Amino acid sequence: MLIPAQWFVAVAPIDLRCGIDRLLVTVESLRGSDAFDGAAYLFRNRAGTRLKLLLVDATGVWLCVRRLHQGRFFGPGAGDAFCAIDAEQFAWLCAGVDWQRLSTQKVFARRV
Repeated sequence: MLIPAQWFVAVAPIDLRCGIDRLLVTVESLRGSDAFDGAAYLFRNRAGTRLKLLLVDATGVWLCVRRLHQGRFFGPGAGDAFCAIDAEQFAWLCAGVDWQRLSTQKVFARRV
């Protein structure tokens, strides 16, 4: 089972036709750090109906896609390039629920 060190959500939507290599370059250019840090990076499309999860572990790169049939994924507001979230917020986000309203934390997302 994969357990990322941290979760990061890209604030700006991205063209999800891109693959692993382009997403790795996007992480490195937006964060200014190495994408091989054990963190999971989430990207969503402009319509908010699809997510791509990028995670690098010791043996390779994971790229997962999630699509909603109804509704849309809620992303963080404008700000920095990436927003840090926790595992609970990630679970709400993947379910298509407004994770910023249902989080038990007072501060919903930490900007990085």
